[in-house]
Amino acid sequence: MTTQILTGGTIVDGTGADRFRADVTVSDGIITEVVSPGKAESLGARIDVTGLVVAPGFIDMHAHSDLAVLNDPEHTAKVWQGVTCEVLGQDGLSYAPVTDETLPQLVSQIAGWNGEPDVAPGWRTVAEYLARVDLGAPVNVAYLVPHGNVRMQVLGTEQRAPTPDELQRMIAIVTQGLAEGAVGLSTGLTYTPGMYADDDEIVALCAPVRDAGGYYCPHHRNYGRSVVQGYQDCLNIAKRADIALHLAHCHVNYPQNAGRASEVLDAIDAAIAHDGIDVSLDTYPYLAGATYLAALLPSWVHVGGTDAVISRLLEPETRRRILYEVEVSGSDGSHDMPVDWATISVSGVADQRSAWAVGATIAELATARTEEPGALFCDLLVAERLRVGCLVHVGNEDNVRAIMRHRAHTGGSDGILVGERPHPRGWGTFPRYLGTYVRELGILSLEECVAHLTSRPARRLRLPDRGVLRVGAVADIVVFDPDTIAATATYDDPRRQPQGIQHVMVNGEYTLLDGHRTDRLPGQAIRRA
Repeated sequence: MTTQILTGGTIVDGTGADRFRADVTVSDGIITEVVSPGKAESLGARIDVTGLVVAPGFIDMHAHSDLAVLNDPEHTAKVWQGVTCEVLGQDGLSYAPVTDETLPQLVSQIAGWNGEPDVAPGWRTVAEYLARVDLGAPVNVAYLVPHGNVRMQVLGTEQRAPTPDELQRMIAIVTQGLAEGAVGLSTGLTYTPGMYADDDEIVALCAPVRDAGGYYCPHHRNYGRSVVQGYQDCLNIAKRADIALHLAHCHVNYPQNAGRASEVLDAIDAAIAHDGIDVSLDTYPYLAGATYLAALLPSWVHVGGTDAVISRLLEPETRRRILYEVEVSGSDGSHDMPVDWATISVSGVADQRSAWAVGATIAELATARTEEPGALFCDLLVAERLRVGCLVHVGNEDNVRAIMRHRAHTGGSDGILVGERPHPRGWGTFPRYLGTYVRELGILSLEECVAHLTSRPARRLRLPDRGVLRVGAVADIVVFDPDTIAATATYDDPRRQPQGIQHVMVNGEYTLLDGHRTDRLPGQAIRRA
């Protein structure tokens, strides 16, 4: 590996300290010099980065690139943003650990997040998945054991508590995943089958995570009507389990919750100050969420898997019951909030015969086709065998700004990269933070924001040699123009390349050079220390 020297740049080192000018030398994947301009003693290939910021590579604390990092060598969605590490296995559902029995259900269920692989993955365990990453990836990868995978392996999609023996089997699967390198445990408590777990089950499964030095990362039970209690429940679980907690996509959404971010942040501050809980969180700087459309269904509808769900949607009386809960009383799948069909837009479908639905809201589609919105929702799910992605436009700007200022905040794109009209956060999260919320609005200083995107997540992942730009650290580096960096992706054109990012280096090798994707795949699996 050749020596690389970045000369004349402005260093924002990820710690929050003031910026300074320096040359940076990288040799064999490690930062070997950070010296005054012109003082680098090493010989190597030099790139003049005068007028640009040199910073640690960005760490995406909540990503859904589980297949993309393996199947898309370009992975420009994240490389273009300056991302050098992604944390996968999110929301309690992914592709390891799996069995021959659970894999088809998981592939179908999360097709709206990741698409459907043409062939069955060639792995079953966390170790085998991470070994596949080590063969070459565009970014580094850390992985969480998904609770839904574990539960499905032992209980299927049954809506009940595990027996003591079943719980021990689940604990053993989590323990194995951690031993194989996972950094923690994720849950998806509004998704099948995680939604069927009680807090006692989660606390029990957190024990091996705590013992291994990992962390608990919940997609919790309620982001709507009971949002504050939903976060408090996570804090209570962390206290009971004596475990570090990272709150995934920590947003406070829906018009009814405008201005309530302070209540959530007060609860977090109290947990840190009085209970000694180690808490961090991530957000994306957008007002829409994204998931798969079937997530809006009540939890009882999902029992038995995809075929059972479709049967219930087709049975007239059961459909009426489903739609009453979705549209009137508020189902647990939609956080106890009655769905406003004007806020739900279709982002992608599996069968092109349903392409007519993409890009419009359920309300708009129903009007255009002179159908009831609820009936169209159910019929689309049936036609697509649930494989529909959606955006949910329920965010609140004041809440987004309040949360990103918090000392526990990190950046996470929650980027879903599939579908004809996916969420622009998958292509724009990190430049949007630096362009919109730093340069244009001044919500954070440049030094603060870079720390949120680098050293803070590295600290949560227990990676002392990443997330900072100093001698001895791994050379995960991004070089950008602070005057022009910006997200250009929009809801109508979500895959647009951001502007202002010039170079990206992963483990000392350029993945982006002069704004162009190289052919390098230097990413590795980052296993639990």
